[in-house]
Amino acid sequence: MTADSGHSTPAMVAAGVVGAAATLAGKQLLGRLTRGRLGATDDYNVAKVTVSGPIQRTRGRMSPLSGGRPAIADDVVEQITDADADEAVEALLIELNTPGGEVLPSDDIRRAAADFDGPTIAYATDTCASGGYWIASGCDELWARGASLVGSIGVVGSRPNAAGLADRLGISYEQFTAGEYKDAGVPLREIEDDERAYLQSIVDGYYEEFVSTVSEGRDMDPEAIRETEARIYLGSDAVEIGLVDELGTERDVETRIEELIDAEADIREFEPARSLPERVGLAAERVAFAAGSGVANTVAGDAGELDIKLK
Repeated sequence: MTADSGHSTPAMVAAGVVGAAATLAGKQLLGRLTRGRLGATDDYNVAKVTVSGPIQRTRGRMSPLSGGRPAIADDVVEQITDADADEAVEALLIELNTPGGEVLPSDDIRRAAADFDGPTIAYATDTCASGGYWIASGCDELWARGASLVGSIGVVGSRPNAAGLADRLGISYEQFTAGEYKDAGVPLREIEDDERAYLQSIVDGYYEEFVSTVSEGRDMDPEAIRETEARIYLGSDAVEIGLVDELGTERDVETRIEELIDAEADIREFEPARSLPERVGLAAERVAFAAGSGVANTVAGDAGELDIKLK
């Protein structure tokens, strides 16, 4: 039976609805994957950059079941630099949800934020610890929620000790080096007292740099920072001791930005340029990490190794 060309059958209507829905869904998916890079024309005056996960220099291959996707410092710096070069952008919002990160990558992001030509607001969501706080110290203001975890201004150094295991397995260690401390901290032998003092001095040096950076960026007394003893605080407590400027929701932060630029805030999230397959792969991976875990900055010789953690 042939349908009259002037009338629509239920099947044709259903097919049309499905087709329209599929087209809309396809456009929405493409928009999410490209983040509006294809033909976006919407107005904006505030750039948002997100730092989520452990901060590190390079992107490693990670399993979806692993601890979480890292925040790649070079990508974040690129986003901030692009925002600074964009004439439409008047202010920068950095959203932080990170337990910490490698020292120099964290400092690179902090420097990029400090160099931004305009108001900069850091907003701590769940966690802004160690390397995350290092970054926040480069912003004009730090906001958080009352239940956010903030602080952890401290450093941890660690090394594995496999000397006992090597003895049980009958493994001996012998290495030829030039320089007394070239193999300091090697795990296959017991550490000497002078080596322990040497490695501790590296940790202490990082800590003093951390305190100095926060003191200068947050206009805080260095002794007040040391008195925190690397504690992590709830946002409601952090604001009382000056680690956080204000408490509020993201909407409150937007209102503050509007005050600073004297205009309604239209926010666009800046992201690193990635291919469509990369975006699909990123979307498929689980993003999760343990609060306060910190990230290692490795100081190593050919054999010795010390993991430095901002924690």
